[in-house]
Amino acid sequence: MKSILQKKGYIYLICLFLGILTSFSLPPYNFVFINFLTFPILLYILINYANKKIIPFFLGYIFGFGYFISNLYWVTHSLTFDVNFKFIIPFALILIPAFLGIFYGIVTSVCNFFSLKNKISSILIFSIFFGGIEYLRSIIFGGFPWNLIVFSLSNNLSSLQILSHIGTYSLNLFSITIFLLPIIYLFNYKTSLKIFIFCFGLILVVINFLYGNLNIKNFEKKEYDDLETAIRVVSPNIPIERFLTNQDTEKNIEELINLGDPNKDEKKIFIFPEGIITGIYFKDLKLFKNIFKKKLNKNHNVILGINSIEQNKIYNSLVVLNNESELLYKYNKNKLVPFGEFLPFENFFKRVGLKKITQGYQSFSPDDKREILNIDKLKFIPLICYEIIYSGKINPNKKYYDFILNISEDGWFGKSIGPTQHLSHSIFRSIEEGKNVVRSTNNGVSAFVNPKGQIIKYIIGKGYFDVNKIKRVNNTYFAKYGNKIFFYFVLIYIIFILILKIRENK
Repeated sequence: MKSILQKKGYIYLICLFLGILTSFSLPPYNFVFINFLTFPILLYILINYANKKIIPFFLGYIFGFGYFISNLYWVTHSLTFDVNFKFIIPFALILIPAFLGIFYGIVTSVCNFFSLKNKISSILIFSIFFGGIEYLRSIIFGGFPWNLIVFSLSNNLSSLQILSHIGTYSLNLFSITIFLLPIIYLFNYKTSLKIFIFCFGLILVVINFLYGNLNIKNFEKKEYDDLETAIRVVSPNIPIERFLTNQDTEKNIEELINLGDPNKDEKKIFIFPEGIITGIYFKDLKLFKNIFKKKLNKNHNVILGINSIEQNKIYNSLVVLNNESELLYKYNKNKLVPFGEFLPFENFFKRVGLKKITQGYQSFSPDDKREILNIDKLKFIPLICYEIIYSGKINPNKKYYDFILNISEDGWFGKSIGPTQHLSHSIFRSIEEGKNVVRSTNNGVSAFVNPKGQIIKYIIGKGYFDVNKIKRVNNTYFAKYGNKIFFYFVLIYIIFILILKIRENK
């Protein structure tokens, strides 16, 4: 091993391999044990080989490049629908992970500045900067908190229940620390101290698991509340290519309503996915009022995604309609997808003939309002597409509500790992906020997730399922205080690092 690490090229190849391998700890694979190998090796290389003809930045950068190219390759599928974008595919495949790799390159550069040694403090320093940079990439340039390391735990719901107290970024910080513990075996400590540290880490993991397991069991004893109005989640599974051609809008609307299978004797809220009616704006929907009146009655409400236009601005909107297609509520998407819904540096890119990936040339505009909507005594927070991936920004008013409604078009992911990764974010948000998540997608996974992250119902493909009862839970500790909790734990880490550094110097 040491002979291999003497060669500069081999070290970079190892870092690339470690990044690719780490990506298999994420959904849908969830081989979490991989992280107990890849993270200690990366830190070992950083401690022992940085600055020995090895530039510290490139250790993290190449690791990050391998990590992101392996778990974000599906992004290029969205470029296959328009011939004008196909030439960009090779560039997008390389440039996105090349950019995101910079964040991990910053981690190894900054850590090297602290002259890491084979000491426990090095684990905490690496953890705090890795966890910090993961938080940073989740907020700057609009933020992209996709596939944080902690998502490797998405299949272990007992370990995730702590999210309701500390949130995703804090658990991400702790997870990185735990993954790094095997490197202690290589430190020059007494065997008894190594065993103590391992046991201490194991005890923390076990306590968290037992707490989460007990939390879930107690929740299962809680009584369900029957809903006065049932929710029907519809998954149309319409090929996304159809939306990119001229369509018979009247026929499409009728087809959608029929798919929901309305029964005039039942009170229902029908939920359809994001942007499911294309070719028209919301203001044009009144032209099809007769279809709504024919197929639905006063017992029915419809929620769907459609584009709307206001004061020459275009919005990606979620609308709540009655049986006559009259507007009850409207929510305009707050967080837009770069290049998908708007062009960064739009004036420049338009000159070279580029536009946003979705239909139309004008970029969508973001809104800054998100309110709790109330239908038939059901209170919910509306989120469109990847707004579900943002931790701590769900409910700005901190008021009580019953569930998170997420509508999405996952056809842009193709038949890849993307839809499963997207679903995992719903699991994290449900536990963090302590809320049910009702999710309707086209070409993805439509699901009903309870406040403990358990998927109660789901459908892949065409069809629907009903939600007739839910368990209501008060807002969680994290929902009240948000991501400021992460900074409290960062402060705790800093205190521990200072204490350890003082002891090491003595």
